[in-house]
Amino acid sequence: MMNPELNAFLSRWDKEWASLKAGATPADRRAHFEIAAKNMRLPTPKDVDTSAEHWIDSPNEQVRVRVFRHNSEGEQPCLIYMHGGAFMQGSPETHWDITSRIASWNKQTVISVDYAKSPEKPFPMALDQVGAVIRWVNNNAQKLKIDASKISIGGDSAGGNLAAAATLDVRGEIPLIAQLLIYPSCDFDRTRPSYKENPDGPIITVAGMEAVNKNYCPNAEDRTSPRAAPLLAKSHANLPAAFVAVAECDPLRDSGIVYAEALESAGVPVEYDLGDGLIHGYLRSLEYCTDSNTKLEKMAAWLKLQNEMKT
Repeated sequence: MMNPELNAFLSRWDKEWASLKAGATPADRRAHFEIAAKNMRLPTPKDVDTSAEHWIDSPNEQVRVRVFRHNSEGEQPCLIYMHGGAFMQGSPETHWDITSRIASWNKQTVISVDYAKSPEKPFPMALDQVGAVIRWVNNNAQKLKIDASKISIGGDSAGGNLAAAATLDVRGEIPLIAQLLIYPSCDFDRTRPSYKENPDGPIITVAGMEAVNKNYCPNAEDRTSPRAAPLLAKSHANLPAAFVAVAECDPLRDSGIVYAEALESAGVPVEYDLGDGLIHGYLRSLEYCTDSNTKLEKMAAWLKLQNEMKT
C-alpha cells in the first residue's frame, strides 16, 4: 500500500506536468522539469552556500558542477552527487532540496554534477564525465577545502546507476569511502517481481523504460557492459560501504535489492532501506510526506557516520 501522504505530492506533480505538450522532445522535457522543480523547491537551509559553480574538463566536453557547502570553516567531507532523470533530464537545480539538506545536516560539501544527457549524448559520455569529476575533486581537495580522505559518491535513479558504475570505474584508484544509491537502476532486466507489481509507477512506468534504455544505450550490446549495468561487473569486491535505498512501490525496487545483495556477497558493508509504502522519486515529496524526510535524514546520518569512522 502506498503511503497516503504521497497523494498530495502526486497531485501537485501531475499538475506541474499537465502543461507539457504531447510529443515533447527530450529538450522540451528538460526545460519543463527545470520549471516544475523550481516551482516546487523548498527554502534552502540558511547555513548552506550554493553560489559556487565549476566547469571541469572531461573526455567528453566540459561538465558543470554546483557546490553546496556548509558555512562552517575548515576542511569538510564531500559527497559527489548525481541527480536522477532517466539519463535525459534533471540538473543540480532540480535536486536542490536533497543536496542542500545533506550539506546542512552533515556540515559538509556536496558537489552536484550536471552530466551529459541522452539521447544527444548517450552512454558512456555521462559516466566518463562523472569519473572526471571524481578525479578533479580528489586532485583539488585542498583548494576546495575538502578532506580528501572523506570523499563519498551518491545519486538517485539514473544518478544512482552512474554513482554505482563510477565507483566500479575508480576502484583501486580513488579511495572513496561510501556510496549512497537511492532507488538506483543497476541493470536492464525487467523480469523481476517489482516490474510486474508496479507496472504503472507512479512517476515512472515499465512501458516507458525501453525508450529510456534506447536513449541512453542506443547500441544494445552496451546494456551488457558493467559500466552501464553495474550489477554485471565480474566482481564487486573492494568497493566502499553502501547504503541502498529502494521503494516498495517502484518498478526499479528489485534491481536495487539485487545489487545490494551482490555487494554484500562480495564482502561490502551494506545498509538497506526497503522504503515501505514509498514510490520512485519519493525524495521529491519532502514537503508532503513525513517518511520521505525521515528517509533522507537516515541517509544523511549514515553518511555522517562513514565520515566519522575515517576520523
